[in-house]
Amino acid sequence: MIGIVEFISQTTIDLIHYSGYGGVFAAMTLESICIPIPSEIIMPFAGFEVFKGDMTLWGITVVGALGNLAGSIIAYFIGLKGGRPLLEKYGKYVFISYKSLDRADHWFEKYGPEAVFISRFLPGIRTFISLPAGIAEMDIKKFSIYTFAGSLPWAFALGYMGVMLGPKWDTIKSYFHIMDVIVVMGVIAGIIYLVYKYKARNQI
Repeated sequence: MIGIVEFISQTTIDLIHYSGYGGVFAAMTLESICIPIPSEIIMPFAGFEVFKGDMTLWGITVVGALGNLAGSIIAYFIGLKGGRPLLEKYGKYVFISYKSLDRADHWFEKYGPEAVFISRFLPGIRTFISLPAGIAEMDIKKFSIYTFAGSLPWAFALGYMGVMLGPKWDTIKSYFHIMDVIVVMGVIAGIIYLVYKYKARNQI
């Protein structure tokens, strides 16, 4: 049976392999809408395609950052139009947890608009920071500039990593099953937490 991470990763890899820059853009856009497609898989494999000579490093960097920007703007408007109640009600269907929202809210409250730039380097926060930015009605131009500026070095670093890994990419794929275990453990922990919160709320 194909594992969760392996399935998502292989689908992403196939998308990039057959669609090139368009696949990189699409995958990075989906990741930035909070769909669980990690850029830590997208950009390194795009870098592997660069290693093979099918794309260029700066090409995947710019396209990846533009994908981040496109998805982040969509997430921004989801936050702007729907607010926190919408995200709490429907976010679970795309794996947006209360914890993720709280963490992103905390970062935005602590650092303000600069959090949009800083968070682009932080896995676990980078994909969710657009939501509180939209809820807070952050200036869309500043949001876009900070998002693109933060996404460029992130996309470059991951893409360059893929170039350096080169033929060792298949070795990395062999560890996807370990990532599956981590994902499952995270889901179980999340369920336990939600049950605990539900019981605690009903006891008040």
